[in-house]
Amino acid sequence: MLARFLCSLILLSALAVGAPAPQVPGYTDADSPFVQTPLPITPLATSFYPDSQVPVRFNHMLQAIQTSPASEPPRRSSDVTGPTSHGPYEGTPTTTGAEMASTTLASTITELPPNPTATYYNTNGKLQNPEPAPYIPAGGLGTNGTLPRYMVESDFDYESIALGLYQEWIELDLFNNGLAVFSEEDFLSEGLTAEDRAYIAFMAIQETGHATLLSNMLGPAAPPQCTYNYPFRTVREFIDFNQKLTRWGESGVWGFINHLDSREVAQMLAQSIATEARQQISFRQMLGLFPQPVWFETGIPQSWAWTYLAPYISSCPENATRLAWQNFPGLHFENQPNPNRFSPNDTQPWEVVGNRTADPSDSLIPTDEQCVNLNVTGFGCGPAITRNRSEPLSFPGKQVNFTWDNPGQQVGPNNSYVTSTQAGTPQFVAWVSQLNVSYTPLEHTGDNKGYTYQPADVVYEGDPAVNGTMFVALTDTDLFVTPFNLTMINPHVAALGLYQAG
Repeated sequence: MLARFLCSLILLSALAVGAPAPQVPGYTDADSPFVQTPLPITPLATSFYPDSQVPVRFNHMLQAIQTSPASEPPRRSSDVTGPTSHGPYEGTPTTTGAEMASTTLASTITELPPNPTATYYNTNGKLQNPEPAPYIPAGGLGTNGTLPRYMVESDFDYESIALGLYQEWIELDLFNNGLAVFSEEDFLSEGLTAEDRAYIAFMAIQETGHATLLSNMLGPAAPPQCTYNYPFRTVREFIDFNQKLTRWGESGVWGFINHLDSREVAQMLAQSIATEARQQISFRQMLGLFPQPVWFETGIPQSWAWTYLAPYISSCPENATRLAWQNFPGLHFENQPNPNRFSPNDTQPWEVVGNRTADPSDSLIPTDEQCVNLNVTGFGCGPAITRNRSEPLSFPGKQVNFTWDNPGQQVGPNNSYVTSTQAGTPQFVAWVSQLNVSYTPLEHTGDNKGYTYQPADVVYEGDPAVNGTMFVALTDTDLFVTPFNLTMINPHVAALGLYQAG
């Protein structure tokens, strides 16, 4: 018995000596009860036929569905986009300005104390009120058994969902347009294969479902698909624009979804925007960026999302439903980090494709300065599940140089919307990311020119607040706002931009 015990002890000691060091610092008690032996990678399968012969029941039902397309709920748009012409609008707008009500009650929304009904507080983790039914705690909205109605319930709802529909339409056209104008060889030269193209095509089909859903919740006046004016010239720029557009598309919904009067509409919208979040991650991976560099995704007001989106809509059909949201002047970054460089700090001034706030970075830089086909860990930026860059795109303390537009510029469908601001002279730079709004002083260097320094704020320890594709505004005050009341900052916004941090 003693000999058996000593043998066991010796064996355990040998295993302990040979065990690898902890791979996660501070993570203890991770001993596994199994022997970790690497699995062999050979032999591999060499024959893939015949196909699996799995018996299928109800063949007659399957055949009936497959031969009767009318039995499936119709989509508003087919897989092929409607308008295929692209470029700037060259006509004369017949209407200008945002949609307005006959009466406006005040110039701004007054800041109020907390809602007087917000009094619930639980100190012991026990149920505080009677349960309306077994296993159902008291409270909640839309849980009293009423039949759901999946239609907008207010002007706020209508204008928010209509904005979302404009976003879904451009995504549908954009994804298909990139596949149409660039060849398979163009994609291959950037490390993207036929399977990646098929994935983008599938994302376009997803947008037909999203557009149909939002159209059904709006009713007969739901905006139709428009024509668009895109900024890209290469596959890399196409992918960069996609990851930026899906960023503000997702964040725009997070900003208003919990303010909707219709909880039913919010439920449907959340289930669609969850897919858009995955699309944004995928485009970042195709661009060789870290897929989700933040702990919390940002929510932005509707007028911010419309400001980013409108400049890329060339024209819409006559009598298309107009939006009530504001278009802010554009904010432009002179030294916007270029993700196509293996050394983003060597980005030259104005290394972007155009002068719209979300235009992609210039990919046509010298080949010996590019990172896309550079197979060097820490410096390559070709498509990948994830990339860790040795040199970050930006960093705390970096001087960021700006210019910004004056209000009064015509933008959006048919050049029929006009940029405007209620703010005074901008004094601060608001960095809106994750759960934070961080302010830094704006130093003026000329007319509509200035600079600031990227802040070093964190959300929680180890999570830099400024990271990823994020939102930056010039403001006339450093107003304290939080994610749920961020719209209170709108009267103080002088210009809006999109920054590639990280």
